[in-house]
Amino acid sequence: MKKTRREFFKNTALAGAGIAAGSLIPQADAATKRIKWDKEADVVVVGAGAVGLPAAIQAREDGASVILLEAQKDVGGHAICSYGNVPLGGGTSAQKKHNIADSPEILFSDLTDWSVVVSNGFPTYCYNDKEVIRAFADNSAPTYEWLVAQGVIFVNKSPDNAGALSTGNSAPREMHAAAMSWPRPDTGKAFPSAVGPITSHGVGLIRPLEAKAQKSGVQILLEHKMLGLVRENQTSGRVLGVSVDNKGTKLNIRAKKAVILATGGSTGNVNFRRIFDPRLTEEYNGVAGEPWSFQDASGELAAMAVGASLWGAYNQVGEFGSNITKPGYIGCQYGYRNLSWQPGSAVFHLARASGLGVGDWQNVILVNQAGLRFYDETVDQYKANNFKALQPYTPGSYLNPVNAKY
Repeated sequence: MKKTRREFFKNTALAGAGIAAGSLIPQADAATKRIKWDKEADVVVVGAGAVGLPAAIQAREDGASVILLEAQKDVGGHAICSYGNVPLGGGTSAQKKHNIADSPEILFSDLTDWSVVVSNGFPTYCYNDKEVIRAFADNSAPTYEWLVAQGVIFVNKSPDNAGALSTGNSAPREMHAAAMSWPRPDTGKAFPSAVGPITSHGVGLIRPLEAKAQKSGVQILLEHKMLGLVRENQTSGRVLGVSVDNKGTKLNIRAKKAVILATGGSTGNVNFRRIFDPRLTEEYNGVAGEPWSFQDASGELAAMAVGASLWGAYNQVGEFGSNITKPGYIGCQYGYRNLSWQPGSAVFHLARASGLGVGDWQNVILVNQAGLRFYDETVDQYKANNFKALQPYTPGSYLNPVNAKY
């Protein structure tokens, strides 16, 4: 049965809460009376980034009162630090405008094609969960239209591969949120007025969603870091709300209908990431978005504490795409490939150094703590599979690897 976009977002939000936090309705009167609640709402969303803001907006539009919790001093999470590249296809209005043939079926086929490999022989889509990809393919285009309806402005050009990473071989699907006049978190400055509408950046995705959330009546609480989920009993029973730390003060926030865990990312938590790859010890830095937001695994750990399971973990260590091979900056703790913190940034005092950009790896030698070389700087990057990366391409054909450039 075909669902409307509103039904999809509403049901997805409730399903996500059920998976992450267990059954919330009805709540136990005795437990709620026993606990001292400092605030309450129908829905409590943890994390004000690319997942939390849409969840909060849709819950509010569906009639729920909403509290949106954010650990940092500003919203946006990792997404606001990104380049605003949004991979959505399956027949978006932007694709149709530029006569790009795509559909949910083509998108699903692309992202589950076991036969596609990239330059190091890695099978890009072999480990994707088919049920998850089915849901993504069916709702990819509606999600794009939803973002546009919330006020997100995309750069007025045909979908392409710029910034794309494994978006499928059959159609270009990369959209670009326009930076407009929003200040960038890494510099504290906005792009020039003539440049903002044609430049992709994460501020163009996050700031319109923040404005829509505020206009909709979502209560956004900054510097409220989740400590854990509050349950009927200390370690069992239904989830009733969230405990948070606000500048040293512990608060309990009651969720009358649902808790949505929208804080994600675990690669900044050394012990957690070493579950998946023991080689990822303390000396590995460059985690995306830090120090604006931290990938501390708090969302994952909170969900696991109430019975959630992790799966699809192989994608944590999949060796594909350029970001795993060479940093874009050296001489700094938080040198992410596409992000250099500058003195104008609100978090530069945490970053402490902008780093040196590397334009020519023939002039750089990488050494480890012992001063020994461990890497061939002159080799090419790993590639990702995108539109026409394999030519000719026959979906599901065992002959496709013959056409890969190794």
